[in-house]
Amino acid sequence: MSDLDIRPITADDHDVWLPLWTTYLSFYKTTLPETVSQTTWQRFLDDNEPTHAALAWQDGKAVGMVHFIYHRSNWSISNACYLQDLLVAPDQRGTGVGRRLIEYVYATAKRDGADKVHWLTHETNATAIQLYERIAERPGFIQFRKPL
Repeated sequence: MSDLDIRPITADDHDVWLPLWTTYLSFYKTTLPETVSQTTWQRFLDDNEPTHAALAWQDGKAVGMVHFIYHRSNWSISNACYLQDLLVAPDQRGTGVGRRLIEYVYATAKRDGADKVHWLTHETNATAIQLYERIAERPGFIQFRKPL
């Protein structure tokens, strides 16, 4: 793999971020109103928001994205970091881009004082689970939710 550069998004990155975002949503068989995606994008650019995004660049092309959010925890004094969205372009899967994006979040969260990074994936996402089991612990919790 040629050099991979991972860096926080900038306002100029919207046109390369949006196709990755819509690919991610399609992977999970969902769509969102355009206003949600626009608001999400604006939050990434607002220093007062706890949500962040980075893109993985290779040979001048965005080949992956990651979104993460800092939040309080009742189990520690430090913030935790929720890695909410992770996508590697289909033609780049299996090349280490996903691992590098997660490691970027680990390093960024540590630098920013968070004491853990956590995330969810769908139980059918077997390829990703193989990676996740190598670079994190699987605590065994089951998610429950109720849309309101």
